[in-house]
Amino acid sequence: MTERTDGGGMTELRLHVDASAQVAPYLQIREGIRDRILDGRLPAGARLPAVRALAEELKVAAGTVARAYKELEADELLQTNGRHGTTVAASGDAVARQTALAAQQFAARILELRADPEAALDAARAAFGSILPQSPDTP
Repeated sequence: MTERTDGGGMTELRLHVDASAQVAPYLQIREGIRDRILDGRLPAGARLPAVRALAEELKVAAGTVARAYKELEADELLQTNGRHGTTVAASGDAVARQTALAAQQFAARILELRADPEAALDAARAAFGSILPQSPDTP
C-alpha cells in the first residue's frame, strides 16, 4: 500500500513529530520517511512535499525538514530535482550499497588500529545486541 497523494501528485506522508520525545524531530521525520520507502509505501518516483510545506504541517522549523531530506538524499533514498521537488530515488539497492560502504569503512578502521578482526566483529555484534530490541526467546 502506498501513501495517498493529494490529487496533484504530491504524496501525503502522514507523519507525526512528538515534541516531547527524546528523539530529535529531524530524526523522527527521517526515520518516518525511510521506513515508508523501505516497506514500499513510498515507491520510487513518489513526490514529497516541499520542505516549507511539510515543516508547516508538522509544526517544525523548515531547517528540521531540510536536514531530514538532506540525510535521506545522502543515504540515496531521496533525490532533489531542483524546481521539480524531492522524490523517492529509483535506486532500490541504496541500503545495500550504504551497508557495504559502512562495512568497508569499519574494516579499514580496524586495520588502521591493527586490531584483531575477529575481536572487532565480536565488538560489533555486542554493539548490535545492546541497541536492538531483544525478542522474548533471547536470553
